[in-house]
Amino acid sequence: MNVSAWCIRNPIPAMMLFVLLSFAGLLSFKAMKVQNFPDLDLPTVTVSASLPGASPSQLETEVARKIENAIATLQGLKHMTSKVQDSNVTITAEFRLEKPVQEALDDVRSAVSKVRTDLPGDLRDPVVTKLDLAGSPILAFTVNSAQRDDESLSWFVEDTVAKRLLSVRGVGAVNRVGGVSREVTIALDPVKLQALGATAADISRQL
Repeated sequence: MNVSAWCIRNPIPAMMLFVLLSFAGLLSFKAMKVQNFPDLDLPTVTVSASLPGASPSQLETEVARKIENAIATLQGLKHMTSKVQDSNVTITAEFRLEKPVQEALDDVRSAVSKVRTDLPGDLRDPVVTKLDLAGSPILAFTVNSAQRDDESLSWFVEDTVAKRLLSVRGVGAVNRVGGVSREVTIALDPVKLQALGATAADISRQL
């Protein structure tokens, strides 16, 4: 039986079938769930280390390079990037897709633990975590006010907006990017520091 010839001789059933299929497709499309961040297990591991009061050059030579050298010898490593900012070092190691995520995580932890004794004693224990796309922030808001200055607006976001957002079910964390943060500036006297035999890093650690 020729289906095309039968549809030409009987166009009404063919048109009704086409309409029903189109209607069912639209309903299915609307009911289909869309996930912005699919559940993918990428073999990407992040190492975060913090050394309060350290300069960027000190972090690069005493922390970042030593951890990089330890991770560089791991099998299956594809790409590695480092970022030094605000007394923190973040190293991201990307492995080949065929390498299991848990194996990559264990290898990086083992490599970091081997060089832990070579790192500065004041360094906080490095945190090794895997890349979690599903746990990434998916909402971003911009806050602006003509009546508040930068200080009061930043405090309003941290003290009021963040607390209310954290009370919403399903919200795990709220981070403020931008604005200003309260800080204290201390001017050191080089002569007195030299007389005491202290350095700026020693004062920073005491504070």
